[in-house]
Amino acid sequence: MSTQVVAAKPEAIALDLSKAALVIIDMQRDFLEPGGFGATLGNDVSLLRSCIAPCQRLLSAARDMGMLIIHTREGHLPDLSDAPIAKIERGKPSLRIGSLGPMGRILIRGEPGHGIIPELAPKEGELVIDKPGKGAFYRTELQQELQARGIENLLVCGVTTEVCVHTTVREANDRGYRCLVMSDACGSYFPEFHEMGLRVITAQGGIFGWVATTDAVITSIKSALETA
Repeated sequence: MSTQVVAAKPEAIALDLSKAALVIIDMQRDFLEPGGFGATLGNDVSLLRSCIAPCQRLLSAARDMGMLIIHTREGHLPDLSDAPIAKIERGKPSLRIGSLGPMGRILIRGEPGHGIIPELAPKEGELVIDKPGKGAFYRTELQQELQARGIENLLVCGVTTEVCVHTTVREANDRGYRCLVMSDACGSYFPEFHEMGLRVITAQGGIFGWVATTDAVITSIKSALETA
């Protein structure tokens, strides 16, 4: 059966995995490698490396099941027409969005830094959603893609927990999707923000969704495969 009970907080959740999609948020070089946008803001990008291996294991399990897989990338058009001035002005004047960095123009679509890290490179047939904002639904085709495939449940991981992951989960919650966030497959430049971000999701009986470990989700996926 594709419906599996997953151990989670604030309580276990029964998910129909045949109506689920894995959403991997912004695992890009600009956020995880030196010289990218994350580093230009003064962050220690090495703090995000811990979520790569859990994301890899989750991605492998989802591929084995034939689950819909969605990768998102935050970035802007080369002419910056989709980037608000208030966003461009953040950071050091010489290292802002659109400036030339070690991996090309910072946070610009098509530049090396905009690409997803090699460890999680999308395969042919997997959706890649380019977004100009923090949330994956804002000015993108994500909602239409999910509706066309009858998706009701989202397995969410990526970076950063309190920014793009959180914004996407909030957007999805408002649209009626049930969101399960993998605690160890998300990361933040600020460990305390990561912890609090997860607590906010599960607060008040799961006001925005549920939180589980990668192992708990993979166990459910394997069980679904065994009973298929």
